[in-house]
Amino acid sequence: MGELKEKLNLLPESPGVYIMLDKDGIVIYVGKARVLKNRVRQYFHSSQKSEKVAAMVEHIADFYYIITQTEIDALALENNLIKKYKPKYNILLKDDKTYPYIHVHTKEEFPRVSITRKLKKDGKYFGPFMGGVRCGDILDVIGTVYNVRTCSVAIGAKPKKPCLAYHLGRCLAPCAHLCTREEYAERIKEALSFLDGNYEKAEEISQEKMLRFAENEEFELAMEYREKLQMLSKLKLKRITSLNRALNADVVALRTNFLYSAVNVLVTRSGIMQGGSNFALEDGSFAETDALTAFLIQYYSNHELPDQIITQDFCEKELLEEYFHTHFNKKVEIVFPKLGVKKQLLDMAEKNAADYLSKAVDKIKHKDDMTKNACERLKDILGLKKYPKRMECYDISNISGVDKVGSMVVFIDGEADKNSYRRFKIKTVEGANDYASHQEMMRRRLAKLGTDEEERFPKPDLIIIDGGKGQLSAVKEVFDEMGVTDIELVSLAEREEEVFTLFSEESIRINHRDYALKMLQRIRDEAHRFAITYFRSLHSKRNLASVLEEIDGVGKKKRMALLEKFGTIDKIISADVVSLCQVEGIGEELAKKIYTYFKEEL
Repeated sequence: MGELKEKLNLLPESPGVYIMLDKDGIVIYVGKARVLKNRVRQYFHSSQKSEKVAAMVEHIADFYYIITQTEIDALALENNLIKKYKPKYNILLKDDKTYPYIHVHTKEEFPRVSITRKLKKDGKYFGPFMGGVRCGDILDVIGTVYNVRTCSVAIGAKPKKPCLAYHLGRCLAPCAHLCTREEYAERIKEALSFLDGNYEKAEEISQEKMLRFAENEEFELAMEYREKLQMLSKLKLKRITSLNRALNADVVALRTNFLYSAVNVLVTRSGIMQGGSNFALEDGSFAETDALTAFLIQYYSNHELPDQIITQDFCEKELLEEYFHTHFNKKVEIVFPKLGVKKQLLDMAEKNAADYLSKAVDKIKHKDDMTKNACERLKDILGLKKYPKRMECYDISNISGVDKVGSMVVFIDGEADKNSYRRFKIKTVEGANDYASHQEMMRRRLAKLGTDEEERFPKPDLIIIDGGKGQLSAVKEVFDEMGVTDIELVSLAEREEEVFTLFSEESIRINHRDYALKMLQRIRDEAHRFAITYFRSLHSKRNLASVLEEIDGVGKKKRMALLEKFGTIDKIISADVVSLCQVEGIGEELAKKIYTYFKEEL
């Protein structure tokens, strides 16, 4: 503690970012400060600490800081470092809900309309759509009412043959040169107006078409337009009558018990309530202000920025407005409402956040047990030198040595980090040699350490091999060959769920109810799933019949029967014995042989 006190006395009175480290040198918290000296010393000198902050301070063995020009720069750097290190005590927003948007490709000569979940700077986006109304339904209205194209066919000088959409009255067929640029531009203009929330014209056209089809006794088409009218009515009901129709705003409210926090986000676009989402957070900060700021920065890294953010008055308004303008080139107004419909919306968001917090605490605690606490348990059970923050698990998949592939999946603090997954096509190994395949894959992985690529492929704390002692020994040979001594290595054998380590001839058996084993099983099963997915994508490109030839007892006639019944390699691999028995000429014994063949090889 003496060294820390000395460093605390030397802290500058400048804006910047501070990085807290534990005894193993692992980053456990990143924070930003207007005045570094005041903020960092607060952790050690303040007598009032939340339980979460107190737990974090106990683990701080060292810290360092980076001085920045402004607090805005500190905020940006803090966000980047949190993404890089994924510290244990920071808010780490894992938003698996990527909501769909309608994308109008306005930069194209004949703009098309599509559904997307990724936002880029290439046209206009409408949404997000969070429930009640499907993006597909809206796209359907755009096609049937405005006849705007939804395909990605290139439109060139030579006219193409019009497709089915044209004959169904869903597209003007610009690809076939059946409309002028001006005619199409007018339809796009109307479609954009509809997406902006002006539904009256769409209702009028749909009503007119429904009646016309009914008069002509084309009742199926009339029913289709009646369904569209019902969907448009749902959209109109979502309009908040006293809210400006041009307003695009998110309503964000946070509630905390200073151990856990919950945030509710309500989304309004063109004065229409699109829906809402709840988020459970953990953080080691002192104040609601820090938690809300951290949430907003991370949330809007992956979501569309609105014109307004309606939120609570402890939000860092000026700082965030300047940050969004500087880094997203968008002027966002942060509003603290006191009266009126905006205050009612904020009250609604606060109630939702409070309700979610009361119900989510047990879920968050269970998640802790399944992730971070399971990592701590694993460290103790296996006698690891340090907490396994980054774990990588490897698996091989092939059928009789054909299309050999490997997978690497990554867990950070016990949770899957899917952006870091990697796949390997085994290049140098002949036949179904699992040991040699693992060795090739590991050489290629470890070769990235100490190079420019280590930024993208950080050094893991623990590597897990799917297999037994043989696979473990094979990979250990590569470790020795490449001089790797600072990465822990274990293997997990599936049949008895035994863990093999390098320091004991005997396997370690973990209680099947222990969260540490459950976490190992999750990462192993994920590596297996990822390898099989890659294998199947390659294998499906091969001739299915040639694969079936490798199974004793499956002749040409039976192969044809299997092909006729299932059609694809995926469906045959996934089929159970009962389904296989339903194929002509295949009895129970052969069905079991086919089932066992694919199960064992995969």
